[in-house]
Amino acid sequence: MREYKVVVLGSGGVGKSALTVQFVTGTFIEKYDPTIEDFYRKEIEVDSSPSVLEILDTAGTEQFASMRDLYIKNGQGFILVYSLVNQQSFQDIKPMRDQIIRVKRYEKVPVILVGNKVDLESEREVSSGEGQALAEEWGCPFMETSAKSKTMVDELFAEIVRQMDYAAQPDKDDPCCSSCSIQ
Repeated sequence: MREYKVVVLGSGGVGKSALTVQFVTGTFIEKYDPTIEDFYRKEIEVDSSPSVLEILDTAGTEQFASMRDLYIKNGQGFILVYSLVNQQSFQDIKPMRDQIIRVKRYEKVPVILVGNKVDLESEREVSSGEGQALAEEWGCPFMETSAKSKTMVDELFAEIVRQMDYAAQPDKDDPCCSSCSIQ
């Protein structure tokens, strides 16, 4: 069974823990309790293939930002979360993606951009179009979720598994990986 390390990143209060706990336990955390670091494991079957996800739910506050390099170094897939009802959280996500590229030294890292709290549509500050445009710029999938109503939560974690599966396959266009022979 394949094991993957997923890191959930985003500003404080965007719903990183709520999304993770909803996926792992099927419950919604009503009360906001800032996370320093939480670790979860869950078996998941995606496209008839079983995997184990090790999910690291990270701190959103700036005082723990220095720990991010270590999380990123060890992570294989990244879920970048912002709140649809907080424009600043959308701005804050951009340097986090830059940090992933800097630490990994690779552009094609499995990343999904997530606009959370779609259940609060009437309070929306970030349009779907803004999220979609940023995802296209980054070349990654984009989803809008709600941890509260469980909208697209399971699909989100299934998609990050697909992204990591794809990234783990040798690049057919890379001459390093396609023309090697052992004699």
